[in-house]
Amino acid sequence: MDIIALDKQFVANTYARFPVELVRGKGSLVYDADGKEYIDLGTGIAVNGLGIGDEGWKQAVVAQLDQIQHTSNLYYSAPCARLAETLCKRTGMEKVFFSNSGAEANECAIKAGRKYGEVQKGKEYSTIVTLKNSFHGRTITTLSATGQDVFHEHFTPMTDGFVHATANDLEALQTLVNTHKCCAVMLELVQGEGGVMALDKAYVQAVAELAKKENLLLMIDEVQTGNGRTGTLYAFEQFGIQPDVVTTAKGLGGGLPIGATLLGAKAAGLFTAGLNGSTFGGNPVCAAGANYVLSKIDETLLAEVRKKSEYIVHALTGAKGVKAVTGMGLMLGVECERDASAVIAECMEQGVLVIKAKNKVRLLPALNIPWELLEKAIEILKEVCAK
Repeated sequence: MDIIALDKQFVANTYARFPVELVRGKGSLVYDADGKEYIDLGTGIAVNGLGIGDEGWKQAVVAQLDQIQHTSNLYYSAPCARLAETLCKRTGMEKVFFSNSGAEANECAIKAGRKYGEVQKGKEYSTIVTLKNSFHGRTITTLSATGQDVFHEHFTPMTDGFVHATANDLEALQTLVNTHKCCAVMLELVQGEGGVMALDKAYVQAVAELAKKENLLLMIDEVQTGNGRTGTLYAFEQFGIQPDVVTTAKGLGGGLPIGATLLGAKAAGLFTAGLNGSTFGGNPVCAAGANYVLSKIDETLLAEVRKKSEYIVHALTGAKGVKAVTGMGLMLGVECERDASAVIAECMEQGVLVIKAKNKVRLLPALNIPWELLEKAIEILKEVCAK
């Protein structure tokens, strides 16, 4: 039985997979079971930030595998401790809780918000404000935090304690804070699943001021925007704010599952022994991979990300068949005159892998994609959009 048939028979039918079995790759090139080559502009949904099979990353992971693959959090582990140190020193945060995914990182943030409300104002101050069109994860609670009704279907009742404001409307957010007993605000600075829409900088800064005034935790979901994706290590750096909590995952591990919740001064002391936990969180192999990833995300690489972003935006803005280009860095959405699914399918036929976000073609190439591959892929995308 071939792999596609095997998958259809035995894997839960939760994914609308493309009819392609990817078997190997190197850098920004991947190959299917028939040997066809593709330029990868999806990177496993912003996970393989350094591309496929980075030699230094492999060496770091294998070196840790040769020592010990798992310890549990009942013991200390050097890769975990060093990763936490790096994250804190590079962000201005003070503590890190490690988990396995973005949803779990956001669950931890939600717990931090609720505990903060209890400590600062009273147990009834448990409501968290998020934005309409947001996406925070697939667990019941992070789905409840997600401001899109389509994700709530079939899973009611949802977790109580979330209200959703319209993005870039400060008055709407202030009204929710005035009418609910709130403990925190949680934002994606670029709404990825919501169509790759960046928030206005002035709005984000105003929300940060409101959070200070109302004694709310300011929590920033950087699951997709983080780890160099938007042209800085974390997107919040471009908005002139210092969050109280930052969540991240996806690109952090370079292909291995790891999530992290970074806690600033207002949140660092909220968790004591037994208040949160994870069997695999901070796993030494995943942490070793993440340590290598962060070591490579320096200003030289980030400057390249910004240059590549400028190139893509310039190349596609105003191109035939392109309505708009949104997003930041190498997290971009292309609104086409043609149906996005048709564009994606035709790009795949021509050897370019892109993915979708609502009605847009979403581009998430490796941060270090070679220029010649990026230019070739964008020209193919332009040609497909123009048809």
